[in-house]
Parts: sequence; structure tokens; C-alpha cells
Amino acid sequence: MTDIDNFIAGLPKAELHLHIEGSLEPELMFALARRNGIAIPYASVEDVRAAYAFSNLQDFLDIYYAGADVLRTRQDFHDLAAAYFDRAAADGVLHAEIMFDPQTHTARGIAFDTVVEGLVSACADAEAKYGLTSRLILCFLRHLSEAEAFETLAQAEPWLDRIAAVGLDSSEIGHPPEKFARVFAAARDKGLKLVAHAGEEGPPAYVMQALDILQVDRIDHGNRSLEDAALTDRLAQEGMTLTVCPLSNLKLCVIDRLEDHPIDRMLELGLHATINSDDPAYFGGYVADNYRAVAAARGLTRAQLVTLARNSFAGSFLPPEAVSTHLQRIDAYVAASS
Repeated sequence: MTDIDNFIAGLPKAELHLHIEGSLEPELMFALARRNGIAIPYASVEDVRAAYAFSNLQDFLDIYYAGADVLRTRQDFHDLAAAYFDRAAADGVLHAEIMFDPQTHTARGIAFDTVVEGLVSACADAEAKYGLTSRLILCFLRHLSEAEAFETLAQAEPWLDRIAAVGLDSSEIGHPPEKFARVFAAARDKGLKLVAHAGEEGPPAYVMQALDILQVDRIDHGNRSLEDAALTDRLAQEGMTLTVCPLSNLKLCVIDRLEDHPIDRMLELGLHATINSDDPAYFGGYVADNYRAVAAARGLTRAQLVTLARNSFAGSFLPPEAVSTHLQRIDAYVAASS
């Protein structure tokens, strides 16, 4: 590995945009299918990887939902999250805010409690094993109705002490943030933080709706904000965190080449950008892979990488004292690496 690769590996970081179902590696998919007696339409791990040659968000979502069908029991969800935490810890992740899609599972007859129990137990184990803290983000599927989102929020009621935020994911085009205004207001009233995917495939107007109508605390992706100078200035002035996912952007053709990625331009414009892996099993890399790939493609400096890592903790939903502790860890790491 290069010096910059080694620096990235040890750099303390948080991950704020990770779909736990999107960390389902083909090997685990096959293992869970065997354990649960489920037939899957792939003969081998290699066949699954070949199916990952999608070119847009919808094609990805089709295989993503098919893969999630092997997740049936509390132990399945525990094992899924535990496998992610093992990789995250190896990547220098000290805190992770994990999105999950309960509607993907309740629609298949899996109880909401089954999903959360498995995830919560893996979160506890990761903290005990690695000192890696985590938060859960319940995401509503935006291609479904707001009424169904309200049903999911009601199912979450017994678990709200374990859920930090609600989010909005799945097919962006044709499903603007304003569609979910009332359920986001209800979640806010329950004390939950708010995040939403916006400006990935959708236009800058979707980012504006997420800010003004949903009143989100964080924007997931947000790349297309750069098409609107006034919006870009506003995001910078408000200190709004953007959870950017470079390898995802490449895989879903948001950009044609990593060399075209705007991450350093975002920093130059004062945006509070962070680096994340999104759906790493499908997009070719976990969080350190994303750091390394975009650093090589854009020639990022150590100072820029440190800014991205600092932004990840500052943009998290950790209490201020925990954020301060993590920022001090970054400073100590940088001093030791000089």
C-alpha cells in the first residue's frame, strides 16, 4: 500500500451512510439461503457478482431487494450487521450510523421486532468487541406511500430509544421529499433526527424540499446540489452535512469516472462533505476503499482526508462530548503520523 493508503487505514472515521442490507456479501447470501432453505436464482458466488453489472439506481434496487429475501431470522440480521462491523472496525471506523429498510422485510412477513432485535444485538457486540459505537436510522421506502411510512413509524414505537433517526431511500425520481412531509413531521415530534436521500438522481429541487419541507438534519448524497450555486452557498453557510458515496456514484453512473468526482470541489466550496460506502457489497468497497479510491483519482491531500474524517464525526448524531473526543483522536493520529 502507498503512504496515503496506510494513512487512510488508520485514520479515525465515522460512517454515516451505510445501508445494512447493502452490505450483504454473496458468500453470506449463499450461507443464509442454505440455513433458511431458500432457493436463490444464482448458481454461485461468481454468478451473483456478475449480476452486479447494473447501470442505474432501479436496476440496482431490483437485485438489492431480491438479495434481502434470504434475511429471515433475528440471527440473520445479527450476522449481517456483525459482518459489516468486522469490516468497519478494520477500516478505522469508530462510529457508524446504520440505515435499515424495515418495509423490505415486513412486506415479506418478517416482524419489525425480528429485524431490530438482530441489529441491536450486533450493535452491542460491536461496541463490546471493538469499542465501535453505532446508531440505527429507520428508512422509509419512497416508492411506497406515506400512509405505509406512518404504519412503519407506528411499528417502531417500542424501539424509539434504539433508533436515532428516520431516513428516506429507494427510487428517487418521481418520489420527491414533499411526498413524506407529514410523516417526517411526526418523526420529528417524537424526537428523532431526520435525514433524506436527495440530489443523487433527483434534481437540486429535491434537496431544497428536503431542507425546507422535511427540515432534515443531514442530506444523503446531495451531489446535484452543485448544479445550483445559491443552494450550494446555502448548504455551506448552514453547515449541512452531505454523506457522499464515491464508489456508489461511479457504479450508479452519477459520474462517468472517479476522476470526475466533485468531492474536493465540495470541500473547496465549504460544504461539509463526508465519505461513506452506501451499499458496499454491491458497489465494490467499504469506507476505506472509498477513501482510497477517490484519494487516488482526485489526488486528495492528507489535509483534505483529515477534513473529511473530521466532518464525519461533526456530522454524526453523537453528543457533543463524544464528537470532541473523536476529533481529539484524529488530531493525535495526525500528530503521530507526521
